[in-house]
Amino acid sequence: MPNYLLLPKCKFAGPFHYLLLIITLTTSLPGKAQWKLYNITPAVNMRAVHTLTPSTCWIGGSGGTILKTTNGGKRWSTFKVPGADSLDFRDIHAFNREVAVAMSAGTAETDKAKIYRTEDGGKSWNLVYQTTQNGVFLDGIDFWDKNKGICLGDPIDGHLYILTTEDGGKSWQELPLEKRPVAEPGEASFAASGTSILATGKGNVYIGTGGSKFARVFRSEDYGRSWEVSATPLAAGPTSGIFGLRFWTKKHGMAVGGDYKRTTDSTQNVLMTTDGGITWKLTAMTKPTGLKECVALYHKTDAIWTGETELRADDYALIATGPSGSSYSIDKGKSWRQLGIEGFHAVSFAANVGYAVGAKGLVGKIEKVSMKKKRRRLQLIEE
Repeated sequence: MPNYLLLPKCKFAGPFHYLLLIITLTTSLPGKAQWKLYNITPAVNMRAVHTLTPSTCWIGGSGGTILKTTNGGKRWSTFKVPGADSLDFRDIHAFNREVAVAMSAGTAETDKAKIYRTEDGGKSWNLVYQTTQNGVFLDGIDFWDKNKGICLGDPIDGHLYILTTEDGGKSWQELPLEKRPVAEPGEASFAASGTSILATGKGNVYIGTGGSKFARVFRSEDYGRSWEVSATPLAAGPTSGIFGLRFWTKKHGMAVGGDYKRTTDSTQNVLMTTDGGITWKLTAMTKPTGLKECVALYHKTDAIWTGETELRADDYALIATGPSGSSYSIDKGKSWRQLGIEGFHAVSFAANVGYAVGAKGLVGKIEKVSMKKKRRRLQLIEE
C-alpha cells in the first residue's frame, strides 16, 4: 500500500476549498506472475539446478531422476540413473548439453554418498565416486572450469569432508585430513540447494555452515589446498545457519540462510561481505521473510561475471529463493521485493533467464525481473 505524506491544508480561492499535496512513494508490484510454472514429475522433489544457457538447463531430484531442456523449457527430457532409485540428487553441474555431473546426498553407510557423470546428454551415467565411510554425507559440488572441481561433505573426525577433481569429475580424490578445514562441535553444511559451497574466479572457494552457535564462512584462494575461516553474526543451530552463497565481484558477496524447521520465521537471513569474505555483516531481511536456501544473479544483458571482471551495478539483481517464496534486490541487498510465493529450493541463472526448482515436481522459469527503482509521484487533490 502507498505511503502518504499529507502537508498542512492551504486555503484556496473559496472558504471551503483546500489544496492537499500528497507525495506517493511507489514501487513496482510484486512479481506474482513472473514465474512460468511447470509440473513435470509430481512424484519428484528437486533441489539441484544448473542453467547452462538461456535455453539449456539441467535438474536433479529424488528417485535418481535427472531432467534436462535444451529449448528453453518447451520440452523436457527425463532420465532415471540406473541403480539410483533411492538416491536424492542435491547438486548438479553441467559443462554442455552432453556432459554433466550429479551428486547425491545421503549417508554413506546406506550407500547414498555418490557422484555420477554423463557424457551423452543423460542417456547413460557412470558412477565416478562412492564411499561407505561412516558419517560421510555430501552437501554440494562446484567447478572452477571444465577440469577443476570440488565437493563438500559434513565433518569427519572434526574436519569438513573435501573431495577434489582435476579431470572434470571423472575421478575424485579425498583431501588429506590435515588439510581439511577444522569444524566446531556440531558444525556442518546444508545440502538444501547445492550452494553451501561456491567456487569462483581462479581458485577461490567459499563454504557456508550452520549447526553450531553462529554460522561461519570458510574460504580458500588455492583451490581448497589451504583454508581460513570467518565468524558471522548470523545465528545458527542444529537446523539453521547459512544455506547458500553467491559473489558478483572479487570483494562483494552474499550468504542467505535461516532455519529449515521454521521456514517462515521473520529473523535475520541475509549476510553481506565487501572484502572477499573476510568479514560479514547482517543486512536487510528478504521479502517475504523466512528461510532462504539459495541466492543467484540475474543479468539484464548477456554479461556474465567470470570471477575477474566487474559488473555494472545497474546490470544485475540478486534473487533469493526458499520455501516461503522468492525475493529480489536491485541495490545489493539493501532492500528486497517479493518475486513470488512459490516455494523454490534452488535457482540458477544464465544471463536474464533463470530456472528454479522445488518439491513435487515444481519447476519455474523467469525471463524478466523489474529493475525499476522506487520513485516519488506528486498528486494534487482539491477539496
